[in-house]
Amino acid sequence: MDTPNHGNQGIKTLKSVLVPINPEGWKFVAIFAAITVGLFLIAEPLGWIGVILTLWCAYFFRDPDRITPTDENLVISPADGRVCMISQAPLPKELELDDKTPRTRVSIFMNVFNVHVNRCPINGEIVGEAYVPGKFVNAELDKASENNERQILLVRDKEGREFGVVQIAGLVARRILCDVGTGSQLKAGERFGLIRFGSRVDVYLPEGVSPNVIVGQTTIAGETVLADVSAKGKEAAVGEIR
Repeated sequence: MDTPNHGNQGIKTLKSVLVPINPEGWKFVAIFAAITVGLFLIAEPLGWIGVILTLWCAYFFRDPDRITPTDENLVISPADGRVCMISQAPLPKELELDDKTPRTRVSIFMNVFNVHVNRCPINGEIVGEAYVPGKFVNAELDKASENNERQILLVRDKEGREFGVVQIAGLVARRILCDVGTGSQLKAGERFGLIRFGSRVDVYLPEGVSPNVIVGQTTIAGETVLADVSAKGKEAAVGEIR
């Protein structure tokens, strides 16, 4: 009769909690930890508040591995969060493209408890980029696509299909980090940046491609399939609360 291996189970549980921290986060964890030491010197109860905030900071910058589908026709979610909007819009004007055709735009809102590392939705090359300074209004609002600070990328796959990926700062976000630029070659699910403290990511699908997700659905960066470009002309997904 097999006996349960409590040691191995404990290690698995620990690993599920202690996920890697994105390199960008370590300096913030160090700052919070230093403040915590100072708070303990002032008053012990304040120190424990600092401990909680330090742990939250480490949690915010967590960067777990993801299992990404390798089918090159699949468009993978670039962000953890919730689909807050699916609308029709042309690619951002800041890319200065001649193509003004409306296409499906899937908007994913990240709250302060989501993983904020962003991942490329497809295999492709960055063929265009633009940074736009702006406001910091609620990222769930439609006007955030035009008014908020944002980093825009245009990704082209080997079939010549173009996808827009836009990182949008939110109400409490104050820094968009993008580690790639024009000429970068990325795989679907590969990390390319993050947004600090609440934000949104928009994905512009090629013309005629419908989303496989619906408004309100939770997405996982690097894993959730947003669309299948090989199913061009297919009706958009529908769903219901159950």
